[in-house]
Amino acid sequence: MALSTMRNEFERRFGGECHIFRAPGRVNLIGEHTDYNDGYVMPAAIEFDTYVACAETDNGMLSMQSLQKPEKIEFALNEAGPQPSKNWTDYVLGVLIQLTREGHSFRGANLLVDGGVPIGAGLSSSAALEVATALALLSLSPPPIDRMAIAKLCQRAENEFVGSRCGIMDQFASLNGRPDNALLLDCRSLAFRLIPLPADVSLVICNTMVKHSLASGEYNARREECEAGVRHFAQHRAEITALRDVTEGDLQNFGDGLPDVLFRRCRHVITENARVLAAGQALESGEFRELGHLMYESHCSLKDDFEVSCAELNTMVELARNIPGTYGARMTGGGFGGCTINLVARERAQQFSEQIRQSYQEVTHLRPEIYITKAAQGAGPAILRWRSPK
Repeated sequence: MALSTMRNEFERRFGGECHIFRAPGRVNLIGEHTDYNDGYVMPAAIEFDTYVACAETDNGMLSMQSLQKPEKIEFALNEAGPQPSKNWTDYVLGVLIQLTREGHSFRGANLLVDGGVPIGAGLSSSAALEVATALALLSLSPPPIDRMAIAKLCQRAENEFVGSRCGIMDQFASLNGRPDNALLLDCRSLAFRLIPLPADVSLVICNTMVKHSLASGEYNARREECEAGVRHFAQHRAEITALRDVTEGDLQNFGDGLPDVLFRRCRHVITENARVLAAGQALESGEFRELGHLMYESHCSLKDDFEVSCAELNTMVELARNIPGTYGARMTGGGFGGCTINLVARERAQQFSEQIRQSYQEVTHLRPEIYITKAAQGAGPAILRWRSPK
C-alpha cells in the first residue's frame, strides 16, 4: 500500500497527525533452528514490509487497527496482568509490555498496521510487526534505544507474551538488514558481518501455500529437545551451555547415551552451524555451487534429523534441483510448510519461477506464490512525519 493511502486511512480512522515506520521480513539462506542454540545464521532482509502508523493520545488507551482485519481493538494501559488474545495484537501488546518494563511510559496511542509480509510463510511477519511496533512506540517515549536492545526486547515479547520460544535471528535481521547483503550472525555475541550478494545471482522464494497446524507446538518441542541435549553433554564438559558448544567430536564420543531422536536433533544443530560458516566462505569467494550443495545438505538435515520439513517443502526442493540455473534450494523458516529459498542464476530467475510454479501445481494441485527478491534495508521510519491539512 502506498504511504499516502495509509496516512489517509489513518486520518479517516483516527484523525490528526501520524508517524509511519516500516520493518521488513527476512529470508534465511542457511542456518535453521540454530539461533536459539547460540549458533550461526545467514539471513537477509527482504522487500516485503510491515508498516505501523502511530500517534500519541492522552486517553490511557492503546487503540489498534489493521488494514487486513475489520475489528478495532482497544487496550487499557493501566490494565494489570494482560493476557494474550491469540491473535496479531499479541505481538503489539508484547512489545508494549517490554517497553514499559524498560521504563518507557505512554499516555495513550493510536496504531494502524499494514502487514505486507506474507503470513504463515516463514518470512518473519511476526518479527516485522514487533520491530515496526517498537520503533513506532519508541517515537512516542524517548529516549531511543539501540538496535541490539530493540531486537532483544522484541524477542522477549515473542518468548514471554506470545509464547513462541524463538531465537533472535528474525528480529535482528529485520532491524539490521542491508541492501544487497546477507548477514552472517553469531547469535551468542550478536557480532555479524555483511556478505555481499552478487548481482548475477537472484534470491527466489517459493511459497508452498501450506502451513501445517502442528508448527507452533513442534517448534517449542524442538527447543526443549535441544535443551535436553545440552544437559546431557554438560555432564561430560561443564563449559557446555548451548549446543553451540558441542563439537562433532563430542557427539561421537558422548552421544551414545542419548535417545536416537535427541541424537539426531543435536546432530542437525552441530552440523548446521558448520554449514553456515562454510556457506559464508563459499558466498564470499563466489563458489555458488558449493553454497548450493550446503543448502541441499541443510534441507536434508532439517528433513531427516530435525524433522521439521513436510511433503510440500520436499517437493519444492526436489523440483528446483532439476531446473537449469539453480545453484541450491532448501526450506527456510521454522518448517512444516511455508517457503523454500532458492539461489538461482539471475538470467534464469524468471524462467525458474514459471517452471517451478507449473511443476509444483501439477504435483500438489496447489498454486504457489513465487517472489524474486533482493536483500533489503532494515527497519526505520517510512516517512518522518505527516500532518493532516487544516
